[in-house]
Amino acid sequence: MKALDELTFDNRFARLGDAFSTHVLPEPLDAPRLVVASNAAMALLDLGPAVAETPVFAELFGGHKLWAEAEPRAMVYSGHQFGGYTPQLGDGRGLLLGEVYNEAGEHWDLHLKGAGMTPYSRMGDGRAVLRSSIREFLASEALHALGIPSSRALCVIGSDTPVWREKQERGAMVLRMAHSHIRFGHFEYFYYTKKPEQQAELAEHVLNLHYPECREQPEPYLAMFREIVERNAELIAKWQAYGFCHGVMNTDNMSILGITFDFGPFAFLDDFDAHFICNHSDHEGRYSFSNQVPIGQWNLSALAQALTPFISVDALKEALGLYLPLYQANYLDLMRRRLGLTTAEDNDQKLVERLLKLMQNSGVDYTLFFRRLGDEPAALAVTRLRDDFVDLAGFDAWAEQYKARVERDGDNSEEQRRARMHAVNPLYILRNYLAQNAIAAAESGDYSEVRRLHEVLSKPFEEQAGMEQYAQRPPDWGKHLEISCSS
Repeated sequence: MKALDELTFDNRFARLGDAFSTHVLPEPLDAPRLVVASNAAMALLDLGPAVAETPVFAELFGGHKLWAEAEPRAMVYSGHQFGGYTPQLGDGRGLLLGEVYNEAGEHWDLHLKGAGMTPYSRMGDGRAVLRSSIREFLASEALHALGIPSSRALCVIGSDTPVWREKQERGAMVLRMAHSHIRFGHFEYFYYTKKPEQQAELAEHVLNLHYPECREQPEPYLAMFREIVERNAELIAKWQAYGFCHGVMNTDNMSILGITFDFGPFAFLDDFDAHFICNHSDHEGRYSFSNQVPIGQWNLSALAQALTPFISVDALKEALGLYLPLYQANYLDLMRRRLGLTTAEDNDQKLVERLLKLMQNSGVDYTLFFRRLGDEPAALAVTRLRDDFVDLAGFDAWAEQYKARVERDGDNSEEQRRARMHAVNPLYILRNYLAQNAIAAAESGDYSEVRRLHEVLSKPFEEQAGMEQYAQRPPDWGKHLEISCSS
């Protein structure tokens, strides 16, 4: 394991120059202190858990110190926000401190969110607050534990720095990590500002560093775009299968790597509701749960437009045509596994759709239904779950179809079925009310609940002794929390 001063930097994005980012130093927080750290994320940098408890850790990620090899840069990009194009956005409160590579040869961006004002702050103060930093930390690591591609989070640093939002809060910084922080909006920025040389340089950068295998194809840029389409189809299939709502799927929040990125007013479904809107600022429901699939395609189309200097329109359209079939195949595969099925039948899609409609009409807890479905043999499980439904006749009809489908699926033992289902159906998810309880304690100076919740969510599929309270349906107040983009 390394010490903090032994990290090896290779600042590849910074070397692109001032057309792509601006040198900015972090603004230090007052009295920085560790709120929570992820041992798993630290291991990606070859850092041991004890490093987080050292004073220099909070000083580095609270803006007080900086490695000599770091080159903090605020990235410039644009994007479509709620469908409308904004010509210039950029890192308004975040800084790419630099890129570190570990002993395995993997490069990781160290991106400090809440680091102060930049040229792209657009009248903002460049700060993040404790609640939003905790939410992003927990979500990043929880999604990863569920097997959903995501940026990672190293730590949250709290402070005494006052920050004004709807009320006075405390400033914080979250250190997030990814193999790249390049977004769809980066390509849009250079396309719409008519800077073909910089756009070509950006495309080469992404192709060479993140999609090198596409170099072997006859049309490398087209191969790269196809891969981006495929990754996003798989990503959003996982969002939908696990009930994750992003909340702000603007093109500037879409990663060129096809990972979950830029957490704002996200939420996991409690009761199943296909029309759920997790962002209270989304008055038209553009980014509702059910709209995430078509919005994913819309965003890919926006990226395709920005790539027209490199790829023919017909080829781009053909690649975009892969999105929905790939999404549907990935989603159905995940839902089959969530139902404990190991084979495919033509009517499986209808079986899933009927179940979701019944859940919608009855307000059934999305996560716990699938978990409990695997607790016992199928016939006994559906009998116990029956009381959660209003339309009993409808559920009984579905249950008969499901039991027959399980019978046809094979002769696996009940122990195998249970293990298989529990490996894909989490017991613990990041429910909004759990996050809010942890935030409320942290805002009063008690970080133990944030750390405990993080530990529970790091093993979402394993039943953990003494943690029953994290696997309960939320109280009524916990289902109706309003979450905004404000951080």
